[in-house]
Amino acid sequence: MTTPVTSTTPTPTAGAAGTSAMAQLSSNFSTFLTLLTTQLKNQDPTSPMDSNQFTQQLVMYSQVEQQIDTNTNLKSLIAQGSNQAGTYASSYLGKTVSVTNGQASLTDGAANWTYTLGSTAASANLIVTNSAGRVVFTGPAETASGSHAFAWDGKDNNGNVQPDGTYKLSIAATDSAGNKLTTSVVSAGKVGQIDLTSGTPQFVIGNMEIGLGDIGAIGN
Repeated sequence: MTTPVTSTTPTPTAGAAGTSAMAQLSSNFSTFLTLLTTQLKNQDPTSPMDSNQFTQQLVMYSQVEQQIDTNTNLKSLIAQGSNQAGTYASSYLGKTVSVTNGQASLTDGAANWTYTLGSTAASANLIVTNSAGRVVFTGPAETASGSHAFAWDGKDNNGNVQPDGTYKLSIAATDSAGNKLTTSVVSAGKVGQIDLTSGTPQFVIGNMEIGLGDIGAIGN
């Protein structure tokens, strides 16, 4: 069985951008404080700084300080949220889940889906695409309304074996009048790993990664 590859290459994140912005804001804050202190030290005793102007500058000082505190607290909350999301996602490990985005993992030359037709079709076709969106297989689908299973052997229409990975099944179905029918496609698989490198938990099933929003149900 192929072991899912988890990327370990650091990539720019919102956290890194936030750290840079925070450093710049703190620098501006320090500069502002230095200028204000220098202004107070060098004011003319016979003509001191206008109290209204001084008050306005103190208000600006307070606003900058509050902004820095707010950003620091927000960063802390984001970090806590990420930790909680990782902890929550770990509860899915070893669970069998249904995947509702039409994708399935082709592993050792086998991928399985269940597709549903909302009503009886006059014409229905299976369309399998790879992770790049290229069609690798087409074939006739069942036309009766209801749910049907489709097991793919990983070969294209020319008999060429496709590499293990993530593939998507879609159904093109029409009624006798040529109207497009409502269809749905799901697959199932066991969550073997949680990938947290992107900051958002990704659930690794076989050779594919999906987000929480792509999970429709959880089994044992």
